[in-house]
Amino acid sequence: MNTLRTTVGKLVSCFVIGAFVISCASPKDVVYFQDASNYETIVSDNSHTNTFKVDDVIGINVSTLDPAASIPFNLFSSAGGEGGYSQPRELDYIVDKNGEIDFPVLGAIKIVGLTPEETKELLKEKLQPYLKNPIINLRLRNFTVTVLGEVNQPGTYQVNGEQITVLEAIGLANDLGIKGRRDNVLVIRDFNGTKVYTRIDLTSKEALNSPEYYLTQNDVVYVEPNKSAVTQSTLDGRAGLTVSIASLIITTAVIILTRN
Repeated sequence: MNTLRTTVGKLVSCFVIGAFVISCASPKDVVYFQDASNYETIVSDNSHTNTFKVDDVIGINVSTLDPAASIPFNLFSSAGGEGGYSQPRELDYIVDKNGEIDFPVLGAIKIVGLTPEETKELLKEKLQPYLKNPIINLRLRNFTVTVLGEVNQPGTYQVNGEQITVLEAIGLANDLGIKGRRDNVLVIRDFNGTKVYTRIDLTSKEALNSPEYYLTQNDVVYVEPNKSAVTQSTLDGRAGLTVSIASLIITTAVIILTRN
C-alpha cells in the first residue's frame, strides 16, 4: 500500500513539474532592449521616408490663389462654393504597374520610387506652364501594416501619419504575447512585386538602427512562437489522451486508498 501511495505521489509531482517547466519563461525571452543601460543616450541617424509603390492609392489636390485656374486639375463636389466655384477635394490616383499616375491635363507621370516631397516638386514643375505658384496637397491613402503571429491582437492597421515604427505597429496589436519571440521578428516587405524578408532583434538596442525599424506601406510583421509555445502545441495534440489516462490512474488509486 505504501508503494501505491508513493507511485501516485510521484505521478502527481511529475504532472505539476511538467506543467511548470512548459509554462515558465526566461526574462531574456521577453524583455525588450536588454543591453540598454540606465540613462544611456543613444544618438541614431536611422531615418526613413516612404516612397511610392505600385498599387499605392494617393490623394492629390491642387490649389492656387485663382480657384478657376485649378479646376482642370482637380475633382470637384457638386455643391457650389464662394464665387460659384465648386469645392475641390482630393482626387485618388492609383500607381499603375508602370509606376505612373494618370494626371488631368498632364497625362502619365511616373512617381514610383519618389517620396511625397519629391512628388510634390515634380507636380509643381509640370504645372508651372499652367498655374502660378500651385500648392500641392498629397496624402497616401492605403498606408496599412499587418501584424500577425504571437501578438495579443493580430490584424491589419491603418496608419494615419507618414511613418510608423515596428514598435508602434506592435503597440497597435496590443504588444507581443508572452510566448512570442522578441529576438527574431520577421518583417515582410514588398518592392513592386518582389518580396524581401528581414528579421529584427527587439531584445537589442541595435534594433533602433535596423532598416526595418521604420515600416513602409503594406509591410507585414510576423512574430513567431518561442520554443515553449511550439512544445505546448505539440503536447496539445496528445493532451486529451494523456489527461484521460492520468485522471483514470489517479482516480482509481484514490478509490483503492480510500477503501483501504
